[in-house]
This record gives sequence, structure tokens and C-alpha cells, in this order.
Amino acid sequence: MGYRIVVAGATGNVGREMLNILAEREFPVDEIAALASRKSIGTEVSFGDKTLKTKDIDTFDFTGWDIALFAIGSGPTKEYAPKAAAAGCVVIDNSSLYRYDPDIPLIVPEVNPQAVHGYAKKNIIANPNCSTAQMVVALKPLHDRAKIKRVVVSTYQSVSGAGKDGIDELWDQTKAIYNPTAEYERKKFTKQIAFNVIPHIDVFMDDGSTKEEWKMVAETKKIIDPKIKVTATCVRVPVFVGHSEAVNVEFEDFLDEDEARDILRESPGCMVIDKREDGGYVTPLECVGDFATFISRIRQDSTIENGLNMWVVSDNLRKGAALNAVQIAELLGRECLKKGTPAVATVAE
Repeated sequence: MGYRIVVAGATGNVGREMLNILAEREFPVDEIAALASRKSIGTEVSFGDKTLKTKDIDTFDFTGWDIALFAIGSGPTKEYAPKAAAAGCVVIDNSSLYRYDPDIPLIVPEVNPQAVHGYAKKNIIANPNCSTAQMVVALKPLHDRAKIKRVVVSTYQSVSGAGKDGIDELWDQTKAIYNPTAEYERKKFTKQIAFNVIPHIDVFMDDGSTKEEWKMVAETKKIIDPKIKVTATCVRVPVFVGHSEAVNVEFEDFLDEDEARDILRESPGCMVIDKREDGGYVTPLECVGDFATFISRIRQDSTIENGLNMWVVSDNLRKGAALNAVQIAELLGRECLKKGTPAVATVAE
């Protein structure tokens, strides 16, 4: 017996990835429904070798459905997630709406799987920010060994983190630069993104940081340890998919770079590619389509007593969003709902 699964926002980049990953990982699905806004009703999306037609989220009845993966943004989530939860369907939400609610668990399964048991308070689980998710996968096993005091992170975030409009804007601007007769209108980013970098993601806050930077601070504390100090600079770069991070970590105890490398090699979700030679590291282009968080350039920081530097790369549409949500669903099923073995999927039309 498997699960009745809903994917809300099925026509978006993350929603489509959720469907792909559910199929790839052979999640135990008995029935699946793809939801979208009214303007996208009937749009066809793929689920493995099947084709689903999207249904209207506004009129959908969540009663009798087990798990809903939401990728619809904070505004619609605020309206529809409570309805799904009240109907007994557990919501796994990819927006930022519920991440900081103390009664809603914020989960990266490789890092804090025990938090899943808190889902029952509101029948909602939050998926973390894409940049946070990959970083904490690399940090947690090191924190368990040497206890992290402080993290300084600079991110290099792809345009897909801004949705389809971000991808389109980079594509259109790049074409226009090479073709003087081409036209484009800047809509998504505050400055030209093609052949440029923009140190600005999300809105500015009173202290001069952006909300994206604040998210990394608050979420790392909630997921790993509230005592960890985090400072972040988040930058949008002209890469289609894949977020990269330069991470500097200060520990309470000394941790040798070789031991750190060995720890990370044995840690769930981590893939260490770290050769001190040309090309002996992973770039965002190479991580696309992969489940892992790749870690390279691990080295001692000689400017502080107990410090390490590392380079962390992951597919933001996968580990940073869709994959993590599906992993949460797997964890929820395994630890809490326990419906049994995989079953052959049918399609809800």
C-alpha cells in the first residue's frame, strides 16, 4: 500500500522537478495529482512515463490525500496549506512562509531527521532555503565532530533560484549582447545579469543585509544549532542551474583538513571531489541533475586558530528544493505515516 500524493505548483520549475524525482526515486505512490493555478488548468506534466493534466488548486479537495508537496510561493501557500492540513493531508512547503514558525519543523533529512516527528502540531513541514540546504549538509557532520562557532559564507547563486523568469532574463540578455538587433526587457533582476554578478538577492533589511542572507543565518541556527554565528553575502551569478558557496568555518576544537575530508566522504548526501590539480573540484555546471552536495577545496584557514575553508556546490532545483522535499516525504512515510511498501502508481485525472 502506497501514498496518495499531491504536487501543487506542478507547472513550475520546482514542481516539475518534484514530479521527476518522485518517479526517479520510486516513491511509493498509489495515486498522484498535479495542481496549478486556474490559468494553467489542463497543462500536461510528466510523472515518469505517465502524463498528468493539472487540476485547479482552488477547487481541489485534499481530503483523503496523504502528502502534498507545495511549490507555489508564500502567498498562495498561506491560503491553501492550512486547508490541506485541516483535511488531514501533510503539507511539505517549499516557500519561506512557515520556516521560522517554532511549531513547524524545518528539515534537511541528512541533518535533523528527528525533527520530522513535530509535523503533527500543524500538519505542515517546511523546506529550507536552497542556499541553506546544501550548506548545512556539509556543516552538520563537521559540527558533530568539532562544534562550529562561526560561519562566513559567500554564495554564487544561479538564476533558476529566481524561477523561470530569472532563467528567461539571463537567456534573453545574453542573446541581445551578441545580437544588437535583439531586444529584451529587464524585469527580474535589479541590474544586468548576463556577464555580470549582482550582490543582491531578495529585499534589503534595516541592518543592510538582504533577506536571503538573513534566511541563511536564521535557518542554519534552527536546523543545526542556535549558538552558531553565521554571516552571509549572497550573490546572483549568470549561471542557469547550480548554487555554489565559499564557506569559512571556525570551530571550537581543532579539525585537521584530512580528517574533515574523511568525515565528509562518509556523510549522507555529501560527495567529496577534492584534488589539488587543474579541474580537481566541482563547478555548478557539473552538479546539474545530481542528488549530491559536492564539496571541494577543503583546506586549513591559517588566519584563525581552528578554521577550515571549503567550496560547496549543489543543484538548487534538486537538493535546494525538490529533492529535499521528496526526501522529507520519504522520511515522513518511513518514520511517521508508515503505510508500507511501494505500489504501482495510478493517475488522478
